[in-house]
Amino acid sequence: MLQSFVVVWLGVVAAQASPGPNMFAVIETALGCGRRAALLVVAGIASGTLVWSMLASLGLGAVFASMPALLSVLKFAGGGYLCYMGFRGLRAAWRGSEATLRAETRALTAGAAWRRGFLVVMTNPKAVLMWLAIATFLFGTGLTGPQVLAFGPVVAVSAMVIYGFYGWIFSTQLASRGYARFWRWIEGAFGAAFGTLGATLIVSGVRDIRP
Repeated sequence: MLQSFVVVWLGVVAAQASPGPNMFAVIETALGCGRRAALLVVAGIASGTLVWSMLASLGLGAVFASMPALLSVLKFAGGGYLCYMGFRGLRAAWRGSEATLRAETRALTAGAAWRRGFLVVMTNPKAVLMWLAIATFLFGTGLTGPQVLAFGPVVAVSAMVIYGFYGWIFSTQLASRGYARFWRWIEGAFGAAFGTLGATLIVSGVRDIRP
């Protein structure tokens, strides 16, 4: 059991450390809203990880195998949410008012920050595919449902450490000064990145439903 956990965990850590919606959401929040909000986004991501692990232990693979259209629906939902986040970033950069942007970002409540992280990971089809792969491998090694469920907190802790590091480093004074100087470019870049990721998911969903 321990060997299986370590092998899968190393793959998960590599995925968490690579660029993606989760990382972008944490970094954008850290730059625009500060460390506390960024860490709440991280907490939302970790919470979503626990939910996915629970679903995986209950037979997530069987559900998606019997209803493959669910993955397409998730692609549209995730793509739509990422496009919305991209639109907000591009709109802020286009308006060009730092005071307005600061007022909007500082108004991000604890609940809103947590929901941002939770929604990003829960609407990310890559998270589904990752947990399908995790469940397939772990069940294939003979582990039971509760043992697969126990892998959830392991992934949640690594998410807290990895994304928490990004949240910390991008909320330092140096990062804040850089953001204050180049915030329009930064918001535009994040807006474009979220928009591109969202559009890619939507296009993939359209291809899934084409006859």
